[in-house]
Formats: sequence, C-alpha cells, structure tokens
Amino acid sequence: MDQQTKIHIPNVNISKTLEEMAWFAGVATCIKLLLIPSYRSTDFEVHRNWLAITHSLPLSLWYTDETSPWTLDYPPFFAYFERFLSIFANLVDPTIVDLHKGLNYASNSVIYFQRLTVVLSDISLFYGIYRLTKNLDPVKRRLIWVLLIWSPMLLIVDHVHFQYNGLLLGFLLLSLSYLEEGRDLMGGFAFAVLLCFKHLFAVAAPVYFVYLLKHYCCRGGGGVVRGAGRVFIMGGAVAVAFVAAFGPFLYHGQMKQVISRMFPFGRGLCHAYWAPNFWVFYIMLDKGLTFVLPKLGFNLIPPAASFTGGLVGDSSPFTVLPQITPMMTLIIVLLSMSPCLIKAWKDPQPRMITRWVCYAYTCGFLFGWHVHEKASLHFVIPLAIVAVNSLEDARHYSMLSIVSCYSLFPLLFEANEYPVKVLLLLLHSILMWFGFSSIRGDLGSRELVIGRVGKSYLMGIFAVEIWGQFLHPCLLGKRLPFLPLMMISLYCAFGIIYSWIWQLRRILNS
Repeated sequence: MDQQTKIHIPNVNISKTLEEMAWFAGVATCIKLLLIPSYRSTDFEVHRNWLAITHSLPLSLWYTDETSPWTLDYPPFFAYFERFLSIFANLVDPTIVDLHKGLNYASNSVIYFQRLTVVLSDISLFYGIYRLTKNLDPVKRRLIWVLLIWSPMLLIVDHVHFQYNGLLLGFLLLSLSYLEEGRDLMGGFAFAVLLCFKHLFAVAAPVYFVYLLKHYCCRGGGGVVRGAGRVFIMGGAVAVAFVAAFGPFLYHGQMKQVISRMFPFGRGLCHAYWAPNFWVFYIMLDKGLTFVLPKLGFNLIPPAASFTGGLVGDSSPFTVLPQITPMMTLIIVLLSMSPCLIKAWKDPQPRMITRWVCYAYTCGFLFGWHVHEKASLHFVIPLAIVAVNSLEDARHYSMLSIVSCYSLFPLLFEANEYPVKVLLLLLHSILMWFGFSSIRGDLGSRELVIGRVGKSYLMGIFAVEIWGQFLHPCLLGKRLPFLPLMMISLYCAFGIIYSWIWQLRRILNS
C-alpha cells in the first residue's frame, strides 16, 4: 500500500467493543430463538432438500438431480456449505438428509436444526459489521449495530420466512470494510468468495471492476500497462476463489448444467409477489392499455404466459407494450449504473465505495430480471453504514428502511405472524428515530426532520395496510384478492424509486 492509499486506523479497545457487540448480538439471538416455531416458507424445504442432495449424491450429480422441484440453483460454495451442514443434520436426524423419505419432512428435529443453522451463520454478519464499525465513534457504532444486528428485515426474511442472508451479507460487509481501509486485494477476494456463494450479488460487479482497476491496478498514474502486475495479482486472487468453487464441476464436465441452473432466464420478469420496482409500473400500464384499447375498437389477444413464473417456462407476456427480455434488463441496469461507474473511474475514493455499491444494487433491484422483494436487503443493510454520515443520509435511510421493511410484509401472510412483523417495524422505527436524534449534533442539526412530503408518504403506509387488512375483506370479500398485494407493491415502488433518484443525485454531487 503506497502513501496515497494509506488510511489512518485509530486505536480502539477491541475487547470492550466486542463485549458491547456481544450484548447486541445476544439480544438478537434471543429474539431469533423465540421465532423458531413461527411460519416458514417453501424456502425451508428448498434448503432441506439441498442438504439431502449434497449428502446423498456424489458431487457430479448435485446440479442434475430433479427428485424435488426445489433443485440446487446456488453457486458451488453454497452447495459446499450445505454439504458441511448435512454432516451434522445426519447426526441429528438421518431423515433430514434422505433424498426421498425427507421430502417435505417437518419434524421438530429438522425445524430446530435448520433454524439454528441460520442463527449460527449470522456470525458472518456480526464480523462484517464489527470490521466496518470498529473505528467509528462509539455512539454512531452502537446506532449502526441497532440498525443492522436488530434489523427487522433480516429477522423477517431469515428467521421467519427462512433464508441465509445474514451469512451472505456478512461477506459483502467484510469486502466493503477491506475496501474502505484501502486493502483492495482482500476486498476483491472477499467479493469473489461472495459471488461463489450467491451469484445475484454480481449486480455490483461492474462497480468493483471499475473501482479496483483504477484504485488498485492503475494507482499512482501508471496506467494499466505499468499496473499489469497488480492486474495479474488481483486476477489471481479472484481466480483462486472461482477455481475452488467451480473447479470440481469443471472436472466432472458439469459446468453447462451448473450455469443453466444458476441462470434460469425462462422464469418470468417478476416474482410471484411483484417486487416494488420499475416493472410494476410497466406491467400496470400494459394491463391498463389492455383494458382500455379494446373499448376503443382495437383487437387485442392477451398472451397465455405469466409475468411471474417461479419455475422455468414462458415469460414476459405483454399485450400492448414491447416484450422485455433478460438482455434488455441487463442493458438498462448497466445504463442506470453508468454515472456511478464514471465517478468510480474518475475519482476512486475508499470512503465512497459503500455508497456506490449500494447504488448498484438499487439499480439491479429496480430494473433487473425476476427480482425478489428480498433483494432490497442488498442495499438497505450496507446503507446503514452511510446513514450516520450526514443529516440527509439519516433522513433518506429512515424512509428507505421503513418502506423496504413494509414491502416484505406479504412474505408473512399468516395471522399468527401479523403482530410480529408489525411490532418489529414499529420498534425499528422508534429505535431508529431516537438513535439518529442522539447523534443529531454530529449530523449538523437539532432534530431529524423528514419533511411534509416524506411524512405524508410514510403515513400512506398506514392507509395501504388498513385497506388490505380491514377494509378490503369487509367491502370486497374474496373479490380481487390480488389488490392488497398490488397496492403494497405499487406504493412501495414509489419509495424505492425516490431512493434511487436520491442516491444518484448524492453520488453526482459528491
């Protein structure tokens, strides 16, 4: 590391910091344990089946098995992770890892085992948070811990709905912590490892590529030619991760099958529950034109395919507007990301990398193909690190985190979990308000003021929720059952688009 890229790391009391963080993690763990008996989605059976696949079959058959419809479609490092867990699952209850007898297995042994693996895997998240916050002011550090360790979004998605986002986001935060310290090689390697766990994080790969090429490979004004050695080193580090992940499958001639599983573009443009992004408005416009134009004399034939195919099949069936393909969404994502890429190339600053990566994930969420609503975690979680930088960042994050959390409510559709998700969001909002108020002096203001428009928008969430939970059943009964979900998706999409525009302006003015 040369003089230009050295970053001052102040002395910190590591033991005291870890002790304080352990208290926050302990509280979160207690809440997670209480959520063990709660509702679980089909993702629970998905991951149980992956345990069975990786335990019962040789590696060469992992990505070809179709015993269950929930086939393995994550990159190899996550498959290896499932194989590691299957060792202990077999000791707890052999039926868990039985490829045939284990289908839809729902005994207490499998429930407690899989729930606890998610709880334990959050160690990755805690370590990433620790590295990013260890040198911050204690008050700001604790606020970030409240926002992340006690994140209602992670509790809803990972510890009720069931996924391993904490594990994966830990690697993302770890990578960002290295980049903010100027340790680009370690940051690039950590990101490569993350991609070998879950390829959907590759949305930020263009930002990583441009930033590392300019900040690491071309630093000192030598250009790419003089930095060829660093290009080779960085490329070697990334190659190590990918060879370790994909090498065994390349040896067995399975690469084509692995890639086809990872990128099933035959799925619909949108997920079953429309993620609150740009395509919601596009679909609604097409539906509206499909309804209006025949009344004006136009002859339209609605297609039979679905917008929301969760399994591979026909997709993107628009009646009036142009059909959307995966390649088109890729181009739109890259174009929307281009201002950030130009900034990263012209002035690659470590203190800006987290903001740039968050913006990239926001672009992917808004314009990507078959985006899940849970993907908002990719930018909401790391943006908490940025939120303590200024009053404007705090205001933006307050709005975004509330809207994003509310957009996840349809994931928990059973009555028993309704008080849980409402209470989690309310507690998060209260703690966030008091947290930002406690550092308002550092942010340059006496109070955290969201503004009339922001307050009105957030109050609208109550109106949407009251309609969906109370008024719709009373007034419409079982008619138009899709309407409450559509309203949530549409309403939250306005907030996410506002966040995207706000982030873009912030980056351009930085």
